[in-house]
Amino acid sequence: MFKFILILGLLFNLGFIKKSELQTFHITGNTQGTTYQVTYYAKNQSVNKKEIELLLEQLDNSLSIYKPNSLINQFNESKRGIIMDKYLKDVVINSLEIYKNADGDFDFTVYPLVRAWGFGTKKIDSTPDAATIKDLLQCVGSDKIKVVKDSLIKTKSCVKIDVNGIAQGYSVDVLASFLDRKKIKNYLVEIGGEIIVKGTKPNGKQMQIGIEAPANSSYKEQFIQKIIQLKGGAITTSGNYRKFITSGTHKYPHLINPKTGYPLENQMISATVIAKDAITADGYDNALMAMTPAAALKFVEDQSSMEAYLIYKKADETVADTATVGFYKLLITKPQ
Repeated sequence: MFKFILILGLLFNLGFIKKSELQTFHITGNTQGTTYQVTYYAKNQSVNKKEIELLLEQLDNSLSIYKPNSLINQFNESKRGIIMDKYLKDVVINSLEIYKNADGDFDFTVYPLVRAWGFGTKKIDSTPDAATIKDLLQCVGSDKIKVVKDSLIKTKSCVKIDVNGIAQGYSVDVLASFLDRKKIKNYLVEIGGEIIVKGTKPNGKQMQIGIEAPANSSYKEQFIQKIIQLKGGAITTSGNYRKFITSGTHKYPHLINPKTGYPLENQMISATVIAKDAITADGYDNALMAMTPAAALKFVEDQSSMEAYLIYKKADETVADTATVGFYKLLITKPQ
């Protein structure tokens, strides 16, 4: 399964065609353990479901740890490395860049730990002990990965990668690029809540997106807390309260700290990122989850062309939120 995200509300009118020569085309289906939708506005249907699902299948064949013979699994089972296709190379290069920029808070070599904690392709009977985690940490670290032209090389044979924290965003970008090549100027693409938009609705208004947030410190009730409008760009969210495993009376969230080897149990509840493309937003929303709220906010403010909205726990276990100045400028009070 790809990571759970919090962006759920798509608050635009898919059927609005009045006084417009543009038609609304809406394609939906299942992919990557979740759902997808492609909505575009055009005079004629120039993209169909078969084309979209062929692209998604190609992405799975490259990036999915759930496909036994996928390219990523070939790398994970190799002793030294493999030749990459375009999809894997794009994701690897972006993952290494985010790893460096975020000082290791995002690390796609965390897969041995993900599996040990039961968040991989197989269930576990018990959580790993300290000795096991210490051993597995020897196999974790993007500094153990090298890219030489089209070759992906590991310096230790035990290194394995998992791009689930960034692949859904990348898949959104791939579909968006396909629509661009088809000369479609107004669209929304969404996979599992990771979203990219371009242009406007047929009535000329910007597309609106609702962000779902925990209602209280138990994280059990959710509601649409914020609504933003975008003319272009991507928005993704990483959350740490719905997907977990239970050991005894303890619940372990699914995001793993690549530096300690243990699930993240800090103040952060969710991080929503707005960026020019979904692979950037998707990678950094994971990195922010490993930081304190103050550090995460400062990190985003120091970046160019990136905004963030953070939900976190205070010391008294109540829920609070904060955001960058640019995020607040995108907020609207009611759907239009």
